[in-house]
Formats: sequence, C-alpha cells, structure tokens
Amino acid sequence: MSIAAYNSTIRESETPRQIERRILSRVTGQMASRAEAYDRADSRLDRGALLSDGLRNDLATNQKFWNELKYDLAQPENALPAELRAGLISLALWVDRQTNAVMGGNAGVGALVEVNRSIVAGLAGQAPAAAEVA
Repeated sequence: MSIAAYNSTIRESETPRQIERRILSRVTGQMASRAEAYDRADSRLDRGALLSDGLRNDLATNQKFWNELKYDLAQPENALPAELRAGLISLALWVDRQTNAVMGGNAGVGALVEVNRSIVAGLAGQAPAAAEVA
C-alpha cells in the first residue's frame, strides 16, 4: 500500500480528535526523549548542543502543531464552545512563548511535554494525571 493510500485510509477511519491525539502523542514522545537532559543541562552551550542534535526540529514540529490548532480554533465554523476555544488559544500562545524561550537556550522542555500530555489525555477522554503518551 502506498503512503498516500495509507494516509487516505487513516483520514477516512479516524476522527479529527483521534488524528490530533495521534500527532500530538508522536510529537510529545519525540520531545520527551530529550527533555530531561535538556532541562538538566548546566549551560546554554550544553542546551545548544541538544537543540542541534534534533530537539530543535522536535520543538518546531510541536510549535507547528499548536499554530495549526490555534488557526483552526480561531475559525468561526469551529464547533467547540467559545470558552474552551479561548482557553486552548491561550495555551497555544503560551506554547509559542515557551518554545521560543527554549530555543533561546532556557530550560523548559519538560513543561511543554507535560502540557502536551495533558492535552493528549483530554483528547483520549482521560483525566490528565492518567495520561500516557502512546
């Protein structure tokens, strides 16, 4: 089966919520694998090395996901309740600021991972404390 056919099958068989959960789980798993080392690094130089070793790409992918989500939430036809949309847009803005801080050499990847895990849990219908990234 070609990748295009596989992607088409996924789009046809998964709900948007399931797709969001799958994508965010993957992105979060990638970030989590480097988060502890990055947040415990003693210097910006050490954190810079970790960023160069793939974390920057993971952060950019996460930021892109949140920017796409923010755009979708801002559309008038979005069916989520206004209060939930506003809260998620605020969270997306925080993710953007936090990502920029991390890319600038400041610690904080763990905070991004925890926020993502909470959202993944919500998308799965679980309480945030029970969240496990697939």
